[in-house]
Amino acid sequence: MTVRNRLKPVLKLALPAGTRRFLRVHAKRVWPPIGLVRFGSLRRPTPVSARFGERGQAIDRYYIERFLARQAGEEDYVIGDIRGHVLEIGDGFYSRVYGRWGEPGSAIEKLDVLSADAAAPDATIVADLSHAGDIPSDTFDCIICTQTLLLIYDVRAAIRTLHRILRPGGVALVTIPGISPICSPDIHLWGDYWRFTSLSARRLFEEAFAAADVTVEAHGNVLAAVAFLHRLGAEELRPRDLDLHDPDYELLITVRAVKGQRLEADPRAAPR
Repeated sequence: MTVRNRLKPVLKLALPAGTRRFLRVHAKRVWPPIGLVRFGSLRRPTPVSARFGERGQAIDRYYIERFLARQAGEEDYVIGDIRGHVLEIGDGFYSRVYGRWGEPGSAIEKLDVLSADAAAPDATIVADLSHAGDIPSDTFDCIICTQTLLLIYDVRAAIRTLHRILRPGGVALVTIPGISPICSPDIHLWGDYWRFTSLSARRLFEEAFAAADVTVEAHGNVLAAVAFLHRLGAEELRPRDLDLHDPDYELLITVRAVKGQRLEADPRAAPR
């Protein structure tokens, strides 16, 4: 006996005739029938957790760290991108974890940390990426820029800065949100301006980098997105649920952009 047949006597006893007629019409079109979706612990107008990380690894960090591990050479890259003179935005955490900065044999020769906050403990450069004229051009072999561009209103200027300060052949490793709650307290400190799609990310980076040198990937699915909005931990989902990619639900977007020849603006081109 199917689930639908087992439900029939229960529905007949529990529901008025009008409601049963409505369900008979619509159950032919959708399943579960309208009104019978089980939300369980998620039937609430407030998130399950008030703070990211409270229940384990934040789900966007799961995708960020897999991306950086791959680019660092821990998976399928023979030569990792996180090497030479590295600039990390915010702090040096990922350079230490994936570039093994400070350990024997690290591919990182020098590490700088850029922060807009002069009090940041790791900061060696205090600047705003959209107004960073004091940073010399052609300086860095790798820039790690995670979950930063959403906080910068002039995002185009920030991306131009990333391109300018990379050495030829240097790599920018960038992550940006597609689906996300407002970032707090960042919105009160710096602002929180943008959510992206893989298409908008590609268009923005191809304004500064050659199209062939930009790789954009999206990560996530509806289950991961719902869990992330409730601030559940990655440990509360199965890896196969996290790893399933649904192009309609871009939770996180990753960009790998390599500096080649500088693109000159075409005065005949229409503004985007």
